[in-house]
Amino acid sequence: MSNLKVFKVRGRGVTEVPGETVSVEVELQRLVEANMETMLGIRFLATEYRTGRHGGRIDSLGLDENGTPVIVEYKRTRDEGVVVQGLSYLCWLQDHHYEFENLVRDKLGKEAAGAVDWSAPRVVCIAGSFTYHETVAVEMIPHRIELVTYQVFGDAVALQLVTATGGARLQSRGKSTSSARSGSTPPKSVQQFLDESPKELRELYADLDELLLSHRDVQMEPQMHYFAYRRFKNIATVRVQPRSGALVVSLRLDPSTVSLCDGFTRDLKGRGNLGLQGKHVVEVRITSREDLDRAADLIHCSVESA
Repeated sequence: MSNLKVFKVRGRGVTEVPGETVSVEVELQRLVEANMETMLGIRFLATEYRTGRHGGRIDSLGLDENGTPVIVEYKRTRDEGVVVQGLSYLCWLQDHHYEFENLVRDKLGKEAAGAVDWSAPRVVCIAGSFTYHETVAVEMIPHRIELVTYQVFGDAVALQLVTATGGARLQSRGKSTSSARSGSTPPKSVQQFLDESPKELRELYADLDELLLSHRDVQMEPQMHYFAYRRFKNIATVRVQPRSGALVVSLRLDPSTVSLCDGFTRDLKGRGNLGLQGKHVVEVRITSREDLDRAADLIHCSVESA
């Protein structure tokens, strides 16, 4: 993160605040674990989790806003072994679905445990820096790996996403799979709804997708019922409604900061929402290019919040 500079303003002058790393690795781990949902959009499950005969302990286990299992590994400065270590624990995780789901059930409840999405577990590596070879190597690994650097500036902590790989999505152990086994018709995915939409709605989604992905570091991850757009945390989820010709977009925004307009925007507090945790969520209903233009500033604010 050497390209990030922080300055303290005093009158018309500035003084550079030097970036530092924590004195011990566990200090970084405890800070992130205590604020994991705020900093990374991940619900904390366990620390120093023993992997039994597999060997070792996973620094942190969590569940993200899309119901995806997450392994978080920390290194105080630079350590080329952190990526390999994370991948080793991913091997354990993929062989211990039941154990992980029991942990989710104990911490977050039965509903969360039943909605765990095993199609693409994540590994998040947080360190003071990464080598060039590490950032290139993860691009060749067919799993979801994120390299995040940190620096401490006085009483502030800065996180920077260095690289994130999408990986290959496997068959999910969600409700659609169990429905197929029982012979019942599985629910349609958001991609199926989009594919069956009129041409105008598909083109409108393409414009919305382009707008969201035009912001730095934003990635799109298709879920069963919505398209998720995220940086560290989800910044938007998009559902497709072919019958009404609408794209329903949920944004990470404080409703009190938005001039709500009936039929266009609404406060989702207390209504529940897929993919966005917390009470600050605004829904935007987009049915035309004009609506998309109106929503552009709201989308930008949501991106900046994550």
